[in-house]
Amino acid sequence: MPFPRPAPEQRKWWLFGGVTITIAVLVIVWFGLSATAGITWTDTGHQTVDDRTIKARFDVVDADRGPVTCTLAALSETKAVVGKRTVELPPSEFESTRHTVPVKTAERAVAVQVDECIRTGSAER
Repeated sequence: MPFPRPAPEQRKWWLFGGVTITIAVLVIVWFGLSATAGITWTDTGHQTVDDRTIKARFDVVDADRGPVTCTLAALSETKAVVGKRTVELPPSEFESTRHTVPVKTAERAVAVQVDECIRTGSAER
């Protein structure tokens, strides 16, 4: 059974709908590809050393293998930030690297998280 043709006054709406859906799909694909590119990190653990220090363990994945700066935050039992540290990571020959970094705190921390990792700049390897 063939589909009926839209009335001439409805063709512009069918065209508008088709173009809108195509643009929406392209935007969604672009956002999806953007989200997978760049630097990613994963918190892999921590160790409370004493009432004033916690060690953060985290992995950084950087396809460009360049220098990266990461900001870490130590958290108390009430989830208040009790310590912060910014650490500069040098370029690596590996795409994925693991790091263990101590963070000084104002009081006992029970968790630590990586807030962000950003590209620091370009450096020759």
